[in-house]
Amino acid sequence: MAKTILFDFDGTVFDTVEGITKSVRHALRKQGRDAGMDTLRRFAGPPLQYSFMAYTGLSEEETARAIVDFRERYEPIGVYESRPFPGIDVLLDRLRAAGKTLGVATSKPQPLAEELLRRSGLRERFDVVRGSDPSVIDNEKWQVVTWAMADCGARPEDTVLVGDTRFDVEGARRCGIPCIGVRWGYAPEGELESAGAAAIAEDMDELLRMLLKEK
Repeated sequence: MAKTILFDFDGTVFDTVEGITKSVRHALRKQGRDAGMDTLRRFAGPPLQYSFMAYTGLSEEETARAIVDFRERYEPIGVYESRPFPGIDVLLDRLRAAGKTLGVATSKPQPLAEELLRRSGLRERFDVVRGSDPSVIDNEKWQVVTWAMADCGARPEDTVLVGDTRFDVEGARRCGIPCIGVRWGYAPEGELESAGAAAIAEDMDELLRMLLKEK
């Protein structure tokens, strides 16, 4: 049974898709491009550099410009077009009452994750919050997971990551920990299974049972 539980942010703790998709569209249109909603939704969660290049075909140079343009809208506006998923507060309270150490490990810049958690009243539920370094274009998932584990003093055999995309599963695997996928996030159908998630929770109640090993 895991003693330390790390949570991804976008698509796991917070529903951030509205602000992200609008800000991606803003960035693309500044380069005379656009994308459909199915493509735009795929930006919620993975590192921006990967997403712009993989999903819209931008070059490395175009991607660097797009990230600047994305942040131009996202940081003053898009970050606030988000909300916690219903029931996440109850889930966190139950886990804390069971003595779990809770952390956030996200590719989102750490100051933005911290601010959203504070504004929603969730920050005090987490012992540790680790996000990407704002001075770096993108940090990989395994890096922020490693930092969060170090901050918690967590051992791989006592730690689990909860996330909603293959990037969470792959990042956790590189850190030697399992990842439980959640169905309410942004992964395309079948992605979590193909990535090798240790388990997949359909809703908050099932996730709680998995994390507490309830029958």
